Amino acid sequence: MPLTSKDILGFDGPLAGRQEGFTPRRAQQEMATRIEQALADYSVFIAESGTGTGKTFAYLVPALLSGKKILISTGTRHLQDQLYHRDLPIVRDALAIPVTTALLKGRSNYLCLHRLEREETEGRLAGRRHQSNLALIREWSGSTPRGDVAEMSRISEDSDLWPLVTSTTDNCLGGECTHYDDCFVNRARREALAADVVVVNHHLFFADLALRDEGFGQLLPGVEAVIFDEAHQLPEVASNFLGISLSGHQLVSLCRDAIAEDLNEHSGVAGLLPATQSLEKAAADFRLAFGVEPRRDAWEKLENTKAVHAALTELKSRLTDLSAVLDIAAGKGQGLANCARRASDLLDRLMMISESPPSEYVAWFETTVRSFTLYLTPLDIAASFREHTGNGKKAWIFTSATLAIKKSFTHFQARLGLEEAETGLWDSPFDYAQQTLLYIPPGLPAPSAPDYTDRVIEASLPVLKASRGRAFILFTSHRALKAATARLRDKLEYPLLVQGDAPRSELLRRFRDMGNAVLLGTSSFWEGVDVRGEALSCVIIDKLPFASPDDPVLQARAAAMEQTGRSPFAEYQLPEAVITLKQGVGRLIRDESDHGVLMLCDPRLLSKGYGKVFLASLPPMPLSQKLQDVEAFFLRDNLVRQDLREASPA
Repeated sequence: MPLTSKDILGFDGPLAGRQEGFTPRRAQQEMATRIEQALADYSVFIAESGTGTGKTFAYLVPALLSGKKILISTGTRHLQDQLYHRDLPIVRDALAIPVTTALLKGRSNYLCLHRLEREETEGRLAGRRHQSNLALIREWSGSTPRGDVAEMSRISEDSDLWPLVTSTTDNCLGGECTHYDDCFVNRARREALAADVVVVNHHLFFADLALRDEGFGQLLPGVEAVIFDEAHQLPEVASNFLGISLSGHQLVSLCRDAIAEDLNEHSGVAGLLPATQSLEKAAADFRLAFGVEPRRDAWEKLENTKAVHAALTELKSRLTDLSAVLDIAAGKGQGLANCARRASDLLDRLMMISESPPSEYVAWFETTVRSFTLYLTPLDIAASFREHTGNGKKAWIFTSATLAIKKSFTHFQARLGLEEAETGLWDSPFDYAQQTLLYIPPGLPAPSAPDYTDRVIEASLPVLKASRGRAFILFTSHRALKAATARLRDKLEYPLLVQGDAPRSELLRRFRDMGNAVLLGTSSFWEGVDVRGEALSCVIIDKLPFASPDDPVLQARAAAMEQTGRSPFAEYQLPEAVITLKQGVGRLIRDESDHGVLMLCDPRLLSKGYGKVFLASLPPMPLSQKLQDVEAFFLRDNLVRQDLREASPA
């Protein structure tokens, strides 16, 4: 009789002792069994699996045992690499079955040999560091089997050089490229088509649904099951990719690529250079028309802003001119033909967003210091996503540690059109009653108070003293982060690490190594961060993470819900905030031996009725408003850890 997922994950199964910081438990076996059944039935299954239940192995084991062609999608490229290089090999080796695997990322993650050659020719006048890094990439290009830029650790992943030597869907030459047969993107696609299990990320998955041009347009129809890890991210990622956008960076990139391809192909078309220069100037002027400060708002709010509309008219005119010139030049070579197609596509987007947005979409804009992006975002993606999940014979598995609100999946199901899906919920096995304390400091003002962040820092200082640093302070806005940083620079006796001072991975490395640091972060530190052990013993959250009421997409969705008699606060804003808070809270306890204090500073948790929804959705932590309880918790925890260290063999 063949082994089941339950057998494999048992105490004496082949994976016993192979899971870091984890002992096999019934919850993992139950979840794996439910997934095993969903795969066999080609059904839709949604699972919330709390931290420590062994979620990853709970879906990998039945996936590999099923014998089906499986697509696994993760929330980030980092998690994608971790799953492919660490978790998947462990399970495959333990099961000892012949399963082939492949890793597939978006094309901008792979070296483009054509663009490398072009940059080597055109970048001769660049600085010494640019030339040095280019030489390193050329040397690496001769030995890398995959061309994955993540392999090239000697050059920072955010280097300005990478966009110049990787491709996008816009600037790829496709079958006309002289390096088509050696293309790393094509090689990754071929491997994915041949593999039994393919690992992608959510952005790539939805880019493919929207564009059919990112690497597995041929792959998805042949897949028998799709498994989404970190599935709580799907509604927002899907909204972004099932809409359209246009940015100043895309326009500038078009201009520069057009000039480069013109030099490369010697088109001799008069007017191309001045047309690109005029469009670059128009794009810069359009950004300036919004004002100096970064903004984010609905497009309709600009109806009476003459400067923006005058700059928009000029931008359309200059893009139209360049498109016409590129149409003439297109016959001179594939590179220029590609630029002509891009110009036409960008012009269509600009017209649609600014002139005739469909009623079921919201048009909005966002500006940064130097650029802008225009968006057209769907108000509701449920029907579109439901159509995809109901198309063809496939199993669909959705899993995360944060999907349910008060044990209910209704919100997640409604957003993705999955009302008929089966669901399962497995709580974290950690002993929160002994391992944690939830502290809600008394006397804080309403979060709208002008001095709220100052008061949060004042309340945090004695907690940080009791914890001896070893803390994350998570903020809901960059403004609060900056204000807190200014207050803490001179008051904190522990090392202070601040988001933005270094890449996230470097900040986390320093945090772990220092052992007593305090790290301040915003959204990027609320999830996907795993710090085990004593280095992180306290998580402080400044306020409940409601989306900004000024957010244009939120405003449009709320208005649409109100028109049908629904409550946008109860059905959308509150559930989204609960899921985000659960993610932030999940940073604290990552292991059976972890202990720590969670400090939630928002007084609305106890003063508002909806505070009960937040508290009911969190792990069962003892709650206190007394600072003495926090001090006693850390005193007891320090004594316990000291006893353990003394009892351990030298």
